[in-house]
Amino acid sequence: MERFDVVALGELLIDFTENGISGQGNSIYEANPGGAPCNVLGMLAKAGRKTAFIGKVGQDIFGNRLKATLKEVGIDTSGLIMDETVRTTLAFVETLADGDRNFSFYRNPGADMMLKEEDLLVNLLENTKIFHFGTLSMTHEDVRQATKRAIQIAKESGAVISFDPNLRTPLWKTLDEAREQAAYGFSKCDILKISDNEIQWFTGEEDYDAGIRKLRSQYEIPLILLSMGKSGSCAYYKDLRIEAAPFLQENTIETTGAGDTFGGCCLHHVLKYGLNNMDEERLYRMLTFANGAASIITTRKGALRMMPELHEVEKLIADRMPMFQS
Repeated sequence: MERFDVVALGELLIDFTENGISGQGNSIYEANPGGAPCNVLGMLAKAGRKTAFIGKVGQDIFGNRLKATLKEVGIDTSGLIMDETVRTTLAFVETLADGDRNFSFYRNPGADMMLKEEDLLVNLLENTKIFHFGTLSMTHEDVRQATKRAIQIAKESGAVISFDPNLRTPLWKTLDEAREQAAYGFSKCDILKISDNEIQWFTGEEDYDAGIRKLRSQYEIPLILLSMGKSGSCAYYKDLRIEAAPFLQENTIETTGAGDTFGGCCLHHVLKYGLNNMDEERLYRMLTFANGAASIITTRKGALRMMPELHEVEKLIADRMPMFQS
């Protein structure tokens, strides 16, 4: 079997995002393909990486559209299960005045949380350089066991393990349970992508560096990537702390998928250089490129089908930072 660059497991769903007001004064929602793990794969596919997804959708209108979308953007769907007994998960996304978001999920149950161990396509997990997952596939027992089994198979096969907690509070019975499953992810991953509010939530430290230090005192994670929204991003690797400025956009419309775009770009650079071969310059270039790509996605509705081309990111960076060479 041909080796994949990145295989991801998790949620594939429809993000209904606000897109104007009707003539009657009602909100209009656009059905955008989404789900954090697939957004990451979408960016990687744009970068020319060979990717595959493991998950479950309903055998319904939205499930069929999602499968077609993955094929359209170049993500292998052999690990995608179509379930006739449960509907595709839906998320309604409200964009706030500051560009942040509120989520309402229709997932009780939703197809993504019904993935079981026996659904896993083991060949994919045994033949990938990187395995990526989040906590939305750990909110319920069956899919949690499937996720843990997938991590085990990938790790035993030599894959680098990538984790993004992607905390969505409404989907957890309790935040204690969310914290417990995030801790499991921290204990297994080689690459952690975490947001500013997530590091504060998990460690109880307001200062990001203090939070990262606390996390590193508990878990041996070779590379930690901290996304800070309008403040840019940081990488923590060995004794290095590298920070890169954001590329702020005047025409930002929403931030959905920005963190996933950032994460996908970082995994692309890890594949390029190797996790054990990062240095200060490579980390800075990685963050700068990832920040640029994330800024572009904030100017577009949706994420999975709208990931930027590499040349778009390179042009943005060249325009803003003429001395920077990718």
